[in-house]
Amino acid sequence: MTTTTSPHRPSPRRRRSRRLAGCAAALVLAASAAVPASAATPAEAGASGLREVLFVGNNWDGTADVIESRGDYARVGRVDVVPDKAERLREIYLNPLKLAFYLGIRETVGEGHDQYVDDMYSTPDGSAVVVSRPSFADVVSIDLATGKVNWRFPVSGFRSDHMAVSPDGKRVAVSASTSNTVHVLDIVTGRELGSFKTGDKPHENVFTDGGRRIWNMSIGEVNNDLDAPWLDWTKGDRRITVADAETFEQVKVIDMRQRLDAFGRKDLSDSVRPVAFTPDESTLYFQVSFFNGFLEYDVAADRITRLKELPKNPETSEDRTDWVNDSRHHGMSMNPQGTKLCVAGTMDDYATVVDRGTLQEGPLVTVSKPYWATVSGDGRHCVVSESGSDRVTAIDFATGRKVASVPVGDHPQRVRLGHVPSGWTGPSAG
Repeated sequence: MTTTTSPHRPSPRRRRSRRLAGCAAALVLAASAAVPASAATPAEAGASGLREVLFVGNNWDGTADVIESRGDYARVGRVDVVPDKAERLREIYLNPLKLAFYLGIRETVGEGHDQYVDDMYSTPDGSAVVVSRPSFADVVSIDLATGKVNWRFPVSGFRSDHMAVSPDGKRVAVSASTSNTVHVLDIVTGRELGSFKTGDKPHENVFTDGGRRIWNMSIGEVNNDLDAPWLDWTKGDRRITVADAETFEQVKVIDMRQRLDAFGRKDLSDSVRPVAFTPDESTLYFQVSFFNGFLEYDVAADRITRLKELPKNPETSEDRTDWVNDSRHHGMSMNPQGTKLCVAGTMDDYATVVDRGTLQEGPLVTVSKPYWATVSGDGRHCVVSESGSDRVTAIDFATGRKVASVPVGDHPQRVRLGHVPSGWTGPSAG
């Protein structure tokens, strides 16, 4: 495999999704795209007294690093996203069912760690950051001036996951992964505006059509060792649910199993992982479980049109039970022009920029267990989180080369563009 830096391989402790065979907590657990429109241009941000930044969720730390959205990506400040940790833990330990799920999350999807931040978005006025916290099964708004909780919304079930913000920045959709539900909240007040049902284990959400539609990708069961291809049927109901963002009625269901079979790839999982739409939303690119690459889907024609298989790292184990939460590659973004894709090759320890026309990949940039890919504020760079080395790395869309890398907290995952007040360096309360 061609690399641009010397390889860094995470330890087995950090790579492997741990299991709870025989553990009561696991038995209970088993029972159960585009840059946001709220991200203003630099001129708009300056005029409104806001500073454009990137929020980096450090899942195992329970913090969010706030870094520059372009340039050297220097750290601006840090936010504690679990200031109410003692109170939440007290509630959990007094409820046996909540405790079972809390411990189950730690030992399965958390790889032996609590999951304190999965996703986050700032409010349109830059006064708060809204965070989904898987281990606490909630969404909270953290005041960026004081560091205190503005509001808290407990999701249905026992785990919160990926979120999406509407183009106007006013609504946030969050997946409740154990109740097969997406909740849509007012981002300022935390009031629930509505919800809709999904397939098993809802994952990524995307607002489309100017905020009139919400696409949800359900990934099914990814926290067991039933990973052999012939056991794929055990993974549950995996589908894309498209809902009306005002009425929350189901508009369409897309079963990728049927589309993959018609494309001639019955061997691939139909568990749709991260996705990227073209700017005109006519084409969807998506990753699936266990696959080192991605597929292209024509939205209007309702069919898969192309597949791109990316190189395997010869050092990566071919034992699928070693791959974190059934992911081989996890993380995609597209440049604003819609000409380049950036792909995080999670278990293969690289990221690469792919030409959308030819599907030819560029240099394989060595990064450690990259878990997400987003776009810098100026649109020039792909920004990936290196969960294996606790860094955020920027890759130039034009050259495919690494241009910057900065340290962050423990196990960075989601990276989102947002805003803080001009001159902000962190909450006054620490």
